[in-house]
Amino acid sequence: MTRIKGMLAAIGLTALALTGAASAQPITSASPTTVGTDSTAGATPPTVTSANAPAPVAATGAAAAPATAPAAAAAKKPIPQFYKPTPGIGQPTDSIGLQPQETGLGLRARHFHDAILLPVIVVISLFVLFLLLWLVARFNRRVNATPSTTSHNTVLEVAWTVAPVLILALLAVPSIGLLAAQYDTPKPDLTVKVIGHQWYWSYQYPDNGDFEVVSNILTDAQDKAKGEPRQLGVDERMVVPAGKVVKVITTSDDVIHSFAVPAFWTKMDAVPGRLNETWFKVDRPGVYYGQCSELCGARHGYMPIAVEVVTDAQWRQWIAARGGTIGGKATSSDATQNSPVSNPAAATAKPGAYGEGVEGAATIDATAKAQPYGQRATNN
Repeated sequence: MTRIKGMLAAIGLTALALTGAASAQPITSASPTTVGTDSTAGATPPTVTSANAPAPVAATGAAAAPATAPAAAAAKKPIPQFYKPTPGIGQPTDSIGLQPQETGLGLRARHFHDAILLPVIVVISLFVLFLLLWLVARFNRRVNATPSTTSHNTVLEVAWTVAPVLILALLAVPSIGLLAAQYDTPKPDLTVKVIGHQWYWSYQYPDNGDFEVVSNILTDAQDKAKGEPRQLGVDERMVVPAGKVVKVITTSDDVIHSFAVPAFWTKMDAVPGRLNETWFKVDRPGVYYGQCSELCGARHGYMPIAVEVVTDAQWRQWIAARGGTIGGKATSSDATQNSPVSNPAAATAKPGAYGEGVEGAATIDATAKAQPYGQRATNN
């Protein structure tokens, strides 16, 4: 019995020694791809982004200096946004009628609408209503039991034919003049190529270094946080200088879209494989909103337009932040000829397939921007 107890004691001491030896082994770091099997098992691993990525271990000696160089080179200038939305200016209002107009064409069109069209419409509507009421009262069965047998009245038939023709002819004079002015682009100070995508916009600046701005709608929470009108705020605005003639060239890479900013009296279809042209000139700095006005698919209502009109100094600051240039190209009466899209250089541009861009065009880093709706443009 004493021998058995001694053997059991020896076995216990041996087990204790083995346990102590195991606990004394050094703990090695786990692999980055290793998934834990304890209480965290089954949890979704966090997404590694530039914001939450672990900092690299600093090297010692001469090797420490190069480690900080890429971080400094990766720093980018913040893209400024100079103005906040102004209620009642450049966005929908609760009043009945057109938005306040900010261009000469818009003021002319609003005068035509308010001072000519509406009075004519009201007079014609009241006149027709009077005729209907008079006929009901004068020629009903009780008052006029024996109906008239008259079938023709030459004077009356001539009158109701000539009168509408004269009215339309009078309306055609200011209407055709306004329409011609919309398509008679003055010598432009700036050209912006507007490209519609499903479902976002991109803006190219061929006269300022050929960079591109990709514009996506903000979420409702982002709109509220930034004070933007709901479903009209965007992450990147189209920026133009105040008091300058801006020539807008529209196209699309998929289906028909329509670039429309009501406060500028501007609406132009963006058609795949075709370049359309319009223009505007705005003197008041601020933010002006629009939307795609052509039914373009499931997310048609989620591709707003935000145009920020800035002063000359702010324009230069924005161009510098974008890495663009000012005055780097000769200005011509037709700024389209300075565009590498319409006139690509043989050494740097290669026409792509249907719906593709021009090789070498600058694009925005899609991974650095959230995309709440729609897809981002890929590098050409």
